[in-house]
Amino acid sequence: MRADIHPKYHNVVFQDVSTNFSFLTRSTMTSKETIKWEDGKEYPVIKVEISSQSHPFYTGKHKILDAGGRVDKFRRRYAGSASAAKSPDPV
Repeated sequence: MRADIHPKYHNVVFQDVSTNFSFLTRSTMTSKETIKWEDGKEYPVIKVEISSQSHPFYTGKHKILDAGGRVDKFRRRYAGSASAAKSPDPV
């Protein structure tokens, strides 16, 4: 592997601004802002708008689309043409 071509990879704290949830991970991102973490060390902090604590999919507050209604509407619309396509042609 060639030396000095890879970005610096270091510990960073990501903080969700909507829920104030933070987690420590490794990243190539950096920031001038720092935060004191639970281990007593200071790390750069990257503020994000969405994390697993605020994303609707993970919180269970996501909207479920009415897929069944759309399928039924499709079947009603094309019910006549589907049956005509399946019937054999008289010879």
